[in-house]
Amino acid sequence: MSGVTGALGPLFLLILLGALLGWRRFPGSDFWPAMERLIYFLLFPAMLISTLATANVAQVPVVRLAMVLMGTMTLFALGLWCARHRLALAPPAFTSVLQGTLRFNTYVGVAGAAALHGQAGATVAAVAVALMVPLANILCVSGFIAAGTLGPSSLGRSLAALLRNPLILACVLGIALNVTGIGLPGWLGSAVELTGRAALPLGLIAVGVALRPSALVGSGHAFWSSAMLKLGATPMVVLALAWLIGLDPVSRDIALLFAALPTATSAYILARQLGGDAELMAALITGQTLLAMVTLPAWMALAS
Repeated sequence: MSGVTGALGPLFLLILLGALLGWRRFPGSDFWPAMERLIYFLLFPAMLISTLATANVAQVPVVRLAMVLMGTMTLFALGLWCARHRLALAPPAFTSVLQGTLRFNTYVGVAGAAALHGQAGATVAAVAVALMVPLANILCVSGFIAAGTLGPSSLGRSLAALLRNPLILACVLGIALNVTGIGLPGWLGSAVELTGRAALPLGLIAVGVALRPSALVGSGHAFWSSAMLKLGATPMVVLALAWLIGLDPVSRDIALLFAALPTATSAYILARQLGGDAELMAALITGQTLLAMVTLPAWMALAS
């Protein structure tokens, strides 16, 4: 347990530092939205490209990893849709619960994977991002369409945004560079790697800045339903599947890590754009992130 908390503890401290900076509004109210765009569109894609272009992906059991992660995500999406009447939520609130259950915080995931298993963990994490990000986007946008919150004028923009997603494009480019053997030669590789190194610490601080504890007031059973599914049921299913399929310890740990992550802060933007319950989404992001500081180390300690 001490090894797990020693690896994940510094990540949570950076998130809490971000929460403090956000509360103090330092260095200014316009700084962090601009920084988040820089991280999302440049720094994090650079890190994914650098990792995937030079990694020995052949050592990652991609098919079995996909069965565990993508299978679990699809299972929970279908289960939530079938149980939507039992949840007794308005369509906008349902889409936020769906996002809260399916999406995951990539910054915490990749940083945690590197902290737990070094370069091998970062490689498996990059593959996990390549597998999960497109599916999570497709399932969540489909949920908005099926729930009827997405106007017809927004459908085309949503699909276009999916195709332009910088994380998806970075994964495709990184894998292409790896498969073709081109890699990242010379100064280019060093420059991309240096750029990517800034993504994780700044991304974790940005996660903290985005927290809104006030949104938790009045979030009700929707919050607890999403939290139990995301932080309890999802990692339980992934751990069981990883054991049944026979994932190696590193891949198992990273699969469990990604399953136990809190939902992504970008889900708030999508909720605002596509007719979801943005206030509930803010509560899910905040509450899950705070709860994950306890549940995530507990799950990783259980696996180890």
